[in-house]
Amino acid sequence: MIKIYHNPRCSKSREGLAILKDSGKEFIIVKYLENRLSLAELTKIIELLDIEPIDLVRKNEAFWKENYKDKRISKAHIIKLMLSNPKLMERPIVVNNQKAVIGRPPENILTII
Repeated sequence: MIKIYHNPRCSKSREGLAILKDSGKEFIIVKYLENRLSLAELTKIIELLDIEPIDLVRKNEAFWKENYKDKRISKAHIIKLMLSNPKLMERPIVVNNQKAVIGRPPENILTII
């Protein structure tokens, strides 16, 4: 089943959702700001994306810039930060079975649906 980790206030996330709707495929919307991810879920997403945790961080978020910019932080700490501050996560993220992409640009989603 396809899942989109979605933030309705984000234009790129809304564009990604539109791509999924237009595909005609079934999918689940996970509003990760309302229903926070578990450690296991976020870890699995990072694994499927085949990236380092830091690559999932929105480095232009004020919280990140004010508190963590230019600091060395462990992978585990970065994951904990995203769990407690989900706005830090890039969005949208689309997972389809054992594949995942960050929908930036939203057209990236087409590669896995």
